[in-house]
Amino acid sequence: MAGRVAAVAALGLGAAVLPSAADAHVRVIPESTVAGGWSALTFRVPNESATAVTTQVVVDLPTDTPFLYVSTRPVPGWTATVEKAPLDAPVDSHGTTITEAPARVTWTATPGAEIGDGQFQEFAISAGPLPEEVGLDLVLPAHQSYSDGTVVDWDEVAGDGGEPEHPAPVFTTTAAPGDDAAAAAADDATAAPVADVDASGAATGTADEQPDTVARVLGGVGLLLGLAALVVAVVTSRRRGGTA
Repeated sequence: MAGRVAAVAALGLGAAVLPSAADAHVRVIPESTVAGGWSALTFRVPNESATAVTTQVVVDLPTDTPFLYVSTRPVPGWTATVEKAPLDAPVDSHGTTITEAPARVTWTATPGAEIGDGQFQEFAISAGPLPEEVGLDLVLPAHQSYSDGTVVDWDEVAGDGGEPEHPAPVFTTTAAPGDDAAAAAADDATAAPVADVDASGAATGTADEQPDTVARVLGGVGLLLGLAALVVAVVTSRRRGGTA
C-alpha cells in the first residue's frame, strides 16, 4: 500500500511539473479587455525547438477592426518595428475615418539575444482603442522564425472540433465593470417593493409592513395589560396593609 501511495504521488508531482500543451503555444495576455478602451497586449513566446533558437516574432494586427495607434515596449536585445498598411476600405473608428492602420509588429533578435531551448520571451504593445463591440473575438496571428529557417505560423482558429495544433493568440472584448454595476442597480430598483395605494390615494403599505404593524399593536396592548396588573397588585397590597 505504501508503494502504491508513493507511485501515485510521484505521478501527480510529474503532472504538476510538466508543462501543458497550451503552455507551449504563443499566446496573448491582455492587460484589459474592455471594449472601446486601451490595453497592453503581451505576447508570450516559448521556444519549441531543441536544436534551433527563435530569432524573430511577427504578429498580425486586425484590419477589419483596426487599432488607431500601436506602440512597443523595449525588449533588451530585440528591435521592434510597427508596419502600417492601407485598408481595403475606409473604416470609421471612434469618430475617426482611417484609410490605413497598424497592420503588423515585428521583433527581431540581435546575436546572443535569441530565445533558446527551454526559454521564453514576452513582447508587449500598447494598442487601442479596442473595438466597441462587446463579446468580439480579436484574433492576432503570430509567426515564429527559428535559426534553422523554420517558420511556425500560429494562425489557426479553434472550432467545434477542439483546439487546433497551432492556435492563434486571441482574446474577447468585455463590458466595462461600471456598466455591470449600473445594470445591477437598475435591476435592484425594479425589484424593490412599492407601497399599494387605495382608492383615496393613501398608501396602504406592503404585505411585509402589515404584519409589522399588527405586531406593534399587540405589543402595545400587552404593555398596557401589564401596567394594569401592576397597579392592581399595588392597590391590593396597600389595602391589606391598612387592614392589618
